[in-house]
Amino acid sequence: MKAWENNIRKVVPYTPGEQPKLKNIIKLNTNENPYPPSPLVLEELSKMDYEKFRLYPDPEVKELNEAIANSLGVSEDMVFTGVGSDDVISMIFMTFFNSDKPILFPEISYSFYSVWANLHRVPYETVRLDDDFNIVISDFNKTNGGIIFPNPNAPTSKYLSLDLVEEIIKNNSESIVVVDEAYIDFGGESAIGLISKYDNLLVVQTFSKSRSMAGLRIGYAIGNSRLIAALNDVKFSFNSYTMNMAAIKLGTAAIADKEYFEESCSKIIKTRQRTMAELEKLGFSFPDSKSNFIFATHKNKKAEEIFVKLKEKNIFVRYFKQPRIDNYLRITIGTDSQMDALITALKEIL
Repeated sequence: MKAWENNIRKVVPYTPGEQPKLKNIIKLNTNENPYPPSPLVLEELSKMDYEKFRLYPDPEVKELNEAIANSLGVSEDMVFTGVGSDDVISMIFMTFFNSDKPILFPEISYSFYSVWANLHRVPYETVRLDDDFNIVISDFNKTNGGIIFPNPNAPTSKYLSLDLVEEIIKNNSESIVVVDEAYIDFGGESAIGLISKYDNLLVVQTFSKSRSMAGLRIGYAIGNSRLIAALNDVKFSFNSYTMNMAAIKLGTAAIADKEYFEESCSKIIKTRQRTMAELEKLGFSFPDSKSNFIFATHKNKKAEEIFVKLKEKNIFVRYFKQPRIDNYLRITIGTDSQMDALITALKEIL
């Protein structure tokens, strides 16, 4: 072995959902929105001056930050944007999780958390969910160097009510608590309203799900101005130009169309409820979802077998081969016609 090989950072990378290159498939495995972005995005795209791409984008992302701040009713200095919520959370790890105490996150959760912890050399402990996949808030009442959890949780779809979220924040006033709200727009109540009450809270959201812009990579954190200033210090020490010009312009257009955003979320929620009813008739059970996906298990058929047979029919769902959830499928909510095709395929398989 060469001497330099001993200095390579060795990590087990995050495994994203499969991105099949096939045509004519039904893709229900990565929690993307089945509907296009707002028409205002297309309008802004048509006006975009490609010659300006020779210039660097605004490093302060002022236009987009202002639009996000205005939509949420907060000041601009409370907004931090990044290249998807993954980038934002990675910056949070670098900025705030630097003690020798372990950070805490649920044992069944977004699997990128442990990857970031290992990458940034942050000690961590996982907190066990109960038998129904609920977060037990009292289990977070112990020494820690920070806390992060999704709400609703992924992949379980379980939603933690805002009063219980507040208990975790209040009981950990000496730690930064990060609430990862990638799916909050599909039925939950955001913790953003608690930021004025707690100076240790950061709320992370994304354009990837409810705003149909996963391909443009836009995420943001909301917190008090001191936390956001600290994040910006790390960002400008890492890469001043994290947001590209197109993402800034098109993200600003998307945030302006509140009516389209609400309509899109409403359609997905309605389809989700109808799909859950159909799945129940077929012998599936699942937690009550407040997200744009369903986390389902069947009473007779193994999840892995269903996963494989659906794939043979060019219907892709997500299967996690890991303890406690290896008999569950995570099914993204698509259009009504896509979900009808899924139900038809499941009837044939079962």
